[in-house]
Amino acid sequence: MRQPTAIVIGGGIGGLTAAVALDRRGWSVTVLERAATAPSEPGHPAASAGGARRGGAGIGLAPNALRALDTLAAGDAIRARAARQATGELRLPSGRWLARTDDAAAVRRFGGPVLVAHRADLIALLAARLPDGTVRSASPAALVDPGEAASGARPARVRITGGEGEELTADLVVAADGIHSAVRRALFPGHPAPRYAGFTAWRMVVPALDRPWTAHETWGPGGLWGTVPLYDGRVYAFATAAVPPGGRAADGEWAELLRRFGDWHHPIPDVLAAADPAAVLRNDVHTVAAPPPAFHRGRVALLGDAVHPMTPNLGQGGCQAIEDAVVLADRAAPDGDLAAALAAYTRQRLPRTMEVVRRAERIGRLTTWRSRPACALRAALLATTSVLAPDVVLRALDGIADWSPPAATYAAEARGTRTAALPKEHE
Repeated sequence: MRQPTAIVIGGGIGGLTAAVALDRRGWSVTVLERAATAPSEPGHPAASAGGARRGGAGIGLAPNALRALDTLAAGDAIRARAARQATGELRLPSGRWLARTDDAAAVRRFGGPVLVAHRADLIALLAARLPDGTVRSASPAALVDPGEAASGARPARVRITGGEGEELTADLVVAADGIHSAVRRALFPGHPAPRYAGFTAWRMVVPALDRPWTAHETWGPGGLWGTVPLYDGRVYAFATAAVPPGGRAADGEWAELLRRFGDWHHPIPDVLAAADPAAVLRNDVHTVAAPPPAFHRGRVALLGDAVHPMTPNLGQGGCQAIEDAVVLADRAAPDGDLAAALAAYTRQRLPRTMEVVRRAERIGRLTTWRSRPACALRAALLATTSVLAPDVVLRALDGIADWSPPAATYAAEARGTRTAALPKEHE
């Protein structure tokens, strides 16, 4: 029997997770990556800015994403290179705390902790689980024909737009080509593009800090700052601010952060002092403008930011892409009915991800409040709620972080981790 073929467009976290999951299911997979370097190599833009050990960004991995990675036998490897957040605080720029949570509360509520890893580590780990030659770098791709998913119907066609314009065919195409997905536009040309969420984000990784500090997120007028540890002692920091889209600081993004956050509480000034100005990443934040008609068309499936970009306020962008990939591979049996599998994928993933998008956007809007009375009201509500409901910070993830993949995981079998079946509305 001929081995079915799959092409994955995009070598980021979602694309590589899909490639690993499909490979484990028996598909012959090719990953087409635009960057000139492979995802596991220093210098790949999805891994870091300026090399895997310099700059870059972190990623929060909630229990839902870790359980999905467990189905690929990859969960323990990333746990070994991720930091558990023993305690976390929500603060004001003065340093006054509004709410606190801890690792044990997340385990009680969701069956596991929330971890923070370097994106480069997760990308390298996933890429290493693929057969040699799976990832083709310097291969920007365009969809030529989505094909027809019925058995025996025409395959999908993809053209590598660099070089000689090589054309490939596949039984399945997975588009993980990011927020400004060209594949999404080709599948649904009349659908509105993602819209600017009203704020931009900065990210950086800096060396270990000498002074003691606690992981925190700090909300101030029109923006926020977050500081969290990585497993090796380095620090992942992020910030957002309500500014017009497309902006760039004339004197550099580090200088912009210093102006906006340099007088906020410890350890923020120390983080800025330790940062490499050239390694600060800045990106406008986008979110879904309207729910898509579907997550698939023909033989093409969309996943991650290509179909449900969301604000970072729940830390679920990468987590939902990982979920997408695992669910898609679970549905797409190599010898099964692809049309039925892709329809089930849309039915399962569209309502769930749109709910996550909505929740993240609601929180994102709260962080853009600027006026002094509005910020005082926000602080009072958060402080009061944290007293009445100590796990208020975690409650935003109810129904999200407690998700389990459609199949039991090796980690669940070994540790007795909760692995409830998917709710019926997602079957």
